[in-house]
Amino acid sequence: MARRSDSLLVSCAGLMVLGVLIPACSSSKPAPAQPPAPALWGDFKPVVSVKELMRYMIDPVADNIFNAVGTVVTKNGMVDTMPTTDEDWEKIQVGAISLAEGAYLLKVPRPFTPPGDLNNSTGPDAVELSPAAITAKVERDLVEWNARIEALRNVALEVLDIVKRKDAKELSAAGEDLDRVCEACHRSYWYPGEDADFYQKLNRRLQDFRQQSPPAGRTGTQQK
Repeated sequence: MARRSDSLLVSCAGLMVLGVLIPACSSSKPAPAQPPAPALWGDFKPVVSVKELMRYMIDPVADNIFNAVGTVVTKNGMVDTMPTTDEDWEKIQVGAISLAEGAYLLKVPRPFTPPGDLNNSTGPDAVELSPAAITAKVERDLVEWNARIEALRNVALEVLDIVKRKDAKELSAAGEDLDRVCEACHRSYWYPGEDADFYQKLNRRLQDFRQQSPPAGRTGTQQK
């Protein structure tokens, strides 16, 4: 019995040593680190300025909403416009989705005007801020800039909800909301201030424009 007990003790001791060695060996070879996951998005590189983005993308898709409901005066009387077909509502949906997604492109840093375009910011009757002044204003308060963008996007989401319910009456109110949001942003960043002096300058510019552009049908020969 003594020999058998000794053998058991030796066996148990061997197992204990083996148990100690196995973790030691495994800990000496840590698992290789996983390679970092590739970045999902790269850097956003704008193609055009804010002015061009508004003219060629934001404004045209917004017109899908603005022009969907309204009243036009014709020689035959008042003509009401409102969406009545699936195609009409789909066009509004295209505008709302494009506007909701496109609004976030304004978060991508980009110049406010094309090279050489100083807005109507020169001369005594300037009615717009220069690109440099707009940039400085945005950089002073990025919270306001982002809030303006979110307001535009929220109206687009409002229109998307209206499209689902096909409620033409609510669409008219949403168009007014969109107009207020757009004009509020323009007044904050594009115009130096809509006070009495601003409108006097704007009126002078309009008069100059009319003088330089004779009405259609007027000939170069002055009648006596």
